[in-house]
Amino acid sequence: MTGDAPAHTAPPSRALPGGGESRLHRLVAIVVDKPGVLNRVSSLMRARNFNIDSLAVSRTDREGYSRMTISLHGDDVAVEQATKQLYRLIDVLKVQDVTAEPTVEHELALVKVRVGEGSRADVLKLIELTRGRVLDVSPDSVIAEVSGSEAEVDNFVACVRDFGIKELVRTGAVVMARGSSSIEEAVKR
Repeated sequence: MTGDAPAHTAPPSRALPGGGESRLHRLVAIVVDKPGVLNRVSSLMRARNFNIDSLAVSRTDREGYSRMTISLHGDDVAVEQATKQLYRLIDVLKVQDVTAEPTVEHELALVKVRVGEGSRADVLKLIELTRGRVLDVSPDSVIAEVSGSEAEVDNFVACVRDFGIKELVRTGAVVMARGSSSIEEAVKR
């Protein structure tokens, strides 16, 4: 071999599917309400290497059907592939990625906040200012119910963290697309 060119050159790199920027996605799924469906949905997400941030499941107005709101981080291509695979599960009737759509989002949290005589009034005022509700009062703690967007709940939690959080439970977000369209009506009856 002669010249300055290397004997072997690597092929040009290609963009791999799923190699994009990871962001929060919200998926809504209508499923048949029977044992094992939740396990199959979460197993599929695990197999696709997604960590589910939150998963809210509830009955719908229609007997025998449930609605899942799945919050997870991933790039657009990988989430789209996972959505298509969800459709392959026999008990999944409809899946919609509402990430880019205008939605109404709500989350509920119960927060047990440490209080003393000097801080009780401040914690109660903070709950009132954030439109929360006091559910329980004991000598050394207050349980607050707060709801709103994920950011609003995060803000409340950050505000009471200095007082001391004894216990915290969050439902995860539930979302509904704005406007007249309905994922539940889109399911064939």
